Amino acid sequence: MSVSQNDLTLENREAITSLLFQLADDDFMYAYRGSEWLGLAPHIEADIASSSISQDSMGHAAMFYTLLEDLGAGNANDLAHSRKAIDRRNCILTERVNGEGYYMETPHYDWAYAVVRSYLYTQAKKVKIDSLCGSSYKPLAEAAVKVRIELYYHRLHWEIWFKQLMSSTDIAKNKMNAALKLVMNDFGDVFSYGNQKLAIEMTKLIGTEEEMKANWTASIEPVFTTLQLELPKIPDSPEKNGRMGEHTKDLDEALTTLSEVYLLDPVAIW
Repeated sequence: MSVSQNDLTLENREAITSLLFQLADDDFMYAYRGSEWLGLAPHIEADIASSSISQDSMGHAAMFYTLLEDLGAGNANDLAHSRKAIDRRNCILTERVNGEGYYMETPHYDWAYAVVRSYLYTQAKKVKIDSLCGSSYKPLAEAAVKVRIELYYHRLHWEIWFKQLMSSTDIAKNKMNAALKLVMNDFGDVFSYGNQKLAIEMTKLIGTEEEMKANWTASIEPVFTTLQLELPKIPDSPEKNGRMGEHTKDLDEALTTLSEVYLLDPVAIW
């Protein structure tokens, strides 16, 4: 049974708000890290595709922040730009830097890491969005249907890159395997719902954490089998859980850059 905003109980509202912050903050940070590849991707086609995916992902974040605004959580732009790191609920994976250096100075970014992170994150996002299309909260289900259309192409793009590099030279394979290890070290909180797990699952906003993990593993299994790779295992207990407000210094630095212009004039129309 689906519910609208007017039908929400206090418990349901808290669960929905918590989940929306997770979805919004994930895409907000993922889009930002993707945008840092502008002009730095291996070739022009990859540069355009990566930029387009980042733009779409930021649009998805804006959609989720708007749903939060509709619930009375605050102005969507403020939610995106003005909250401190401790208030963010994105997973650790999305906040990690692309590599050494700084975009505006001397970036030494790792394309293999970008490919692995994007492929596995997008697969995780897909299983969540597929589940959200049947969410008990009608506005969220409607938003998920819109996101799923664009997400199909995002997943396809990164899967092709993943296959190509994992089937390429020994150097490429070594870089990809090293990136895979780094990504999976940070994957422990990707499917976490934080301290709202019980409420989120009981109100049927989305499938359970366990269902999402199983669906994600099943979704990547054909590709890993074809490439003769061992299926990656999600850590049982993450060192940090972004859903609980636990983050790295990478997030603090990213938010400083992301919010710099907005905070100059927060009342402007953005």
